[in-house]
Order: sequence, then C-alpha cells, then structure tokens
Amino acid sequence: MRICYLGCGAWGLVLANVAAENGHDVTIWSIEHDVLDSIASGNGHPKFPSYKLSDKLKIEKDLEKAIQEKDAIVESVTTKGIRPVFSKIRDLGGVNCPIILTSKGIEQNSGLLLPEILLEVLGPDYQMQVGQLSGPTLADEVMAKHPSSAVAAAYSKKVAETIQEIFTSPYFRIYVSDDVNGVALGGSIKNVMAIASGIAEGLGYGHNTKAAIISRGLHEMKRLASVKGAREETLNGLAGLGDLCVTCMSSLSRNYRFGHMIGTGVKQDAAASNINMVVEGASTVISAKQLADKYDLEMPITNAVYAVLVDGLDPKEAVKNLLTRERKEELV
Repeated sequence: MRICYLGCGAWGLVLANVAAENGHDVTIWSIEHDVLDSIASGNGHPKFPSYKLSDKLKIEKDLEKAIQEKDAIVESVTTKGIRPVFSKIRDLGGVNCPIILTSKGIEQNSGLLLPEILLEVLGPDYQMQVGQLSGPTLADEVMAKHPSSAVAAAYSKKVAETIQEIFTSPYFRIYVSDDVNGVALGGSIKNVMAIASGIAEGLGYGHNTKAAIISRGLHEMKRLASVKGAREETLNGLAGLGDLCVTCMSSLSRNYRFGHMIGTGVKQDAAASNINMVVEGASTVISAKQLADKYDLEMPITNAVYAVLVDGLDPKEAVKNLLTRERKEELV
C-alpha cells in the first residue's frame, strides 16, 4: 500500500518503520524539516539515534504532494496538531482513503476525542474512512521488536482490517474493534494516570500505591466512557487496561517520567524540558477535568493531578486529599 505518514515523533517513526518493513511504500511528512533532513541523510531521528530505520522510508516536505495518490493516511502529529493539519488537508481538497489516528489525547475546551475532531474538521461524510490505533505500545519496545499488541478501531470493518494489514507483523499483533471512541478514550486518560503513578513513585511510594492508581484510574476512565459514547468493556482490554498498566509502570513512558520528576520536587517547566518531547497527559488532564466538571463526574485522581499541575498544589497534599475523601463502596 502507498501510505503517507503525518508526523515523525518517536511513536510515529516506529509505526512508519513497521509499515515499511512490512513492504508498504511509506512517505513521511512533518513540519520538522530538520528531522526530515536527518532521516533523508541516513542519520535517523536526532532525538532517537538508536532507532535503526528502514532505508525504504521516503521523505516529503510538501503536504500537498505527500497526500497525493495514497491508499492510507496515518496521523501522529499530537492532539494539538490534528485540527490545523487536517484543516489544511481539507483546504487542499481532502483525501479519498482511510485516515488512521495514532495520537492520544482530548482537545481542550471542546472536550473532543481525536476521531471527533477529525470528523468536525473534515465533515461527517468521512466517518467510514476514520480509524484509531491504540494499545500498550512503548515505542522503544516495538522498535526493538518485543512482542506487542494494539487495537485497530474503525466505523468500518474494512478500515479496521486495513489497519491490521498495514501494521501486523511477527512481533506486532493487531486486533480489531468497532468502538472508536472507546479506543481513543483509553489512550488519552491513561496518560493522566501515568503522571499520577510517576508522582507517587517520586514521592517514594511503592507498588501498592501504583496498583491503586491503576485500578481506580480504570474506574475513572469508565466514567468518562459513559458520556463519550464508548463501551466499558473496551476499557477492560488492550486500549484501556493494557495501555494503562504499561504507561503507569514503565520508566520508558514520558508521562510517567514527567510525573516522577514532579514527585521528586522538580519544577514542571524543568521536567517538561528534561523530557524534551510532548507530554500529552499534562494537556489531557485539563481536558479531562473540563469534561468531568461538565458532566458532574467524580474523577478524584484526575482532579488531584490537575491540582498539582495547574493549581500548584503540593503533591503530598494531593495524596492526603485523596486518602481522606468520604468513605464509599468500591464500585459506586
């Protein structure tokens, strides 16, 4: 297949490489021309020099040329980049092929999941072309060809199977789903919980604390599912619980590392600078709290992370507030 890949961050580059190694014709477009130049020269991505890229990857700096005559468009441009990039694609006349979203987040103020943003920009006629790929997939481990799995969700079974065809390999197994919002939601909220888990570790707390964050975090994800048209059972799978576990437990997760630094007393700006990549959870927590407030949802861990990152609350106070809340039944 002829594939245009939008974006060249860590995850985007890894997926583009998987597709190229699977024999597909992959062209990468990005606003980061210096990175494209580095890849074109054979030096790889400056931030990820250990990633050994396929020499079959092609580079294109002109968006109009990049999207022409393609069998699929794969997105990896961050939550904030979705609207402007696809607005430009719309203005260029749009595309007539599946659009596969791989970023994870919720748009601030609108509260829209990434598939919802795409349909608002391109129009409802594109619905049957939209898919979302998500799951417990740390970029470093997929690049190292560790056995990994993800979920391809789409409104059309044909599009979901197209995603399977592009990315399935001996080390990367793709399952299909028709719960697009569920898969998109799980991938976004888990980043908030990963920050919470990192903060806990930075404060010196252990596995009990992280297990509680994962379990109660899943509960909060399901509450949001109820207002975003998603199915709870989707969040019990790879795109929900699976992604939540790996992101909350691994130092390879940028959101976890960011939270860990916050927990040890590092200032937020310094922590973000140290990560030197987009920390989606720091933005998503604002969106998630906006949704929780709008629908009167109880999301205490989300509120705690928000209080630390936005209001400047001391992380130890945030933990105290969580533990001294009114007593309640577990599943209520």
